[in-house]
Amino acid sequence: MRAEFCASAGTALILLLVSALLDLRSKSKRMEEGSSFSYLRPRGALARTLYERMANDKAVEEFDKKKWYMCNLDAIQDEKLRQMFVQLELDKETEQFLEDSTKKSENIILQMWHTMVSAVLQWFLTRTSINGLLSRGSMFIFSTSHFRRLLPRVPGGTLLDLGAGDGMITDVMAPTFGQVFATEMSPTMRHSLAQRGYKVLDVENWSESGPFDVVSCLNLLDRCSKPWSLLTEIRKSLVPDTGRLIVALVLPFQPYVEANSPDHSPEESLNINGERIEDQINSTVLVLQSAGFEIERWTRLPYLCEGDLGQSYYWLDDVVFVLKPV
Repeated sequence: MRAEFCASAGTALILLLVSALLDLRSKSKRMEEGSSFSYLRPRGALARTLYERMANDKAVEEFDKKKWYMCNLDAIQDEKLRQMFVQLELDKETEQFLEDSTKKSENIILQMWHTMVSAVLQWFLTRTSINGLLSRGSMFIFSTSHFRRLLPRVPGGTLLDLGAGDGMITDVMAPTFGQVFATEMSPTMRHSLAQRGYKVLDVENWSESGPFDVVSCLNLLDRCSKPWSLLTEIRKSLVPDTGRLIVALVLPFQPYVEANSPDHSPEESLNINGERIEDQINSTVLVLQSAGFEIERWTRLPYLCEGDLGQSYYWLDDVVFVLKPV
């Protein structure tokens, strides 16, 4: 029964794709003949999606990627904080992720299959769990060289990656440590982490396995219900004196709790505000200091995500802080 369904779905996908490509080819021919732009817009849903993807990918290709790593330091209020900024750049490892994402998103049959399956599974699973089940939507924050520049004197020992997702970002940090732990709420992502060889801890009792030399909290504070409580627990779980916390935060700050919150709002607010990203950085620093941490280094970089039918890859503005407990 499953094989018959997959075969039927595959045939339907191929027919839809052929129809869309024929529509696009027809429009391209009419464009060469001088037809108006509005008349040229494909009418089929899939054809329109592919047509819009072409425009999106053109804009992505032309975007100046140096801007991902730029920050107006004159707008940073604390002079000492300005001196702690680590200027990063687009490197080969990051470019490889972009290239792999582009190739994967160009597999139209695969992307259509993902779209169809996601439409069904969304009634039963969170988006994170769906991505884990389909092995899609992998993220990228920093490369190996980026990580070493942010944490040049790694104390070794143990790493705990909170909210580790599928483990791809954990893989970048793991070689530096003797033992790596991880937490994750999604069952499919926990399975992925275990398959990668990481010891997966309970999301409620992870601190009992501490203390840890380094704790990474990457793009989690805006996705958990109690970020203040989390920061407090992390501070208690670090090795005294030498322990370090790595925080990544998407700015502008827009908290969203995926599970166990009817309106997706957190129970605790970090009160990060400001119009410009630099204003929000200033606000974030005050929050982290209030939580009992001191900034050692920080940087700005893109939070990258694999693409889909609509675009080769996506990104958000990310700021990463290396912190030590006061």
